[in-house]
Amino acid sequence: MSYHHLTPTERGQVQALFNEGKSQAHIARVLGRSPSAICRELHRNGTQKGYDAAQAQARYEKRREACRPAAKLDYMPLWNLVFDKCTDGWTPETIHGRIPLDYPDDPKMRISHETIYQAIYRDPRMHCLIESLPQARRKRRKRGQGKTRRGPAIANRTGIEERPPEAEARSRFGDWEGDTVVGAKQYGYIATLVERKSLFLVARKCLTKEAREVAGAVIEGLADLPASWLKTLTFDNGTEFARHETIAQALPLDIYFARPYASWQRGTNENTNGLLRRYLPKGIDLREVTQEQLDHIVTELNNRPRKKLGYRTPNEIFLEQRQLALNALRPGAQAAGSPPRPALC
Repeated sequence: MSYHHLTPTERGQVQALFNEGKSQAHIARVLGRSPSAICRELHRNGTQKGYDAAQAQARYEKRREACRPAAKLDYMPLWNLVFDKCTDGWTPETIHGRIPLDYPDDPKMRISHETIYQAIYRDPRMHCLIESLPQARRKRRKRGQGKTRRGPAIANRTGIEERPPEAEARSRFGDWEGDTVVGAKQYGYIATLVERKSLFLVARKCLTKEAREVAGAVIEGLADLPASWLKTLTFDNGTEFARHETIAQALPLDIYFARPYASWQRGTNENTNGLLRRYLPKGIDLREVTQEQLDHIVTELNNRPRKKLGYRTPNEIFLEQRQLALNALRPGAQAAGSPPRPALC
């Protein structure tokens, strides 16, 4: 039998029978309750002067009110933060993960990503944030699987199966994934490069998808990085990467290719391209986007907290590693023959 709280009428009966000197067992039989329920009621709500039904009901209602959890977003500082961050393009999961880092000593500043999603779709005050979600749909639904594509064979390609295990395990910095983002009607392209461990993004604009131009964009994007951050680079099988040998000659890294129909082997790059698409949707002509505008977007993404990084930002990881590298050179001078380390961020 499910448990039911005593009603105000039952509490009135308890008071009357108790004042008549009836036992707890007798009161329980009259009310059709267990003796333990009557015992708990008298213990919780009785006083030294006896039992008063009205006072007992007031105590009960006060306890019930206290045990009801307050709606998370009734706390205005949290509501304001969620609203502002969603407006800035942060996902609910990013907000959920980053808050404990920014507010470690404030237990009220905690919220799950599911609560944020429910609030956005149920609270009329937050309906305007639907357009800021990664999938800006009027109703929530499960995400479908993306499409993959296969390109023609690329000469002298090295398959991903030969890539060092350290790159697969993300146990070091310097392993990159590369791809291109295509503008509407094939108008304009962007070469994107993402470091697998730090999720650090580099992007360069291309007017065409011709392999020579894409190779030049990749070289330009990675040329200023320290040699310790250039170990491997993994592409898909698009023809724009046919001049991979030119890239390998210009940069101190080894180039590999994922298997056809296996975009998950470059999942870091695919996910980052999805974030980039929030700024540059598929319907946009990328020829109209300047490199300066693209750099601004890249800066925002590199300063965006990421779940895989424990909700730290790629730029925080990059700056930390750069500082460690600089500390390793002290107190002595930089090694002879080594190029100066540029200020990258």
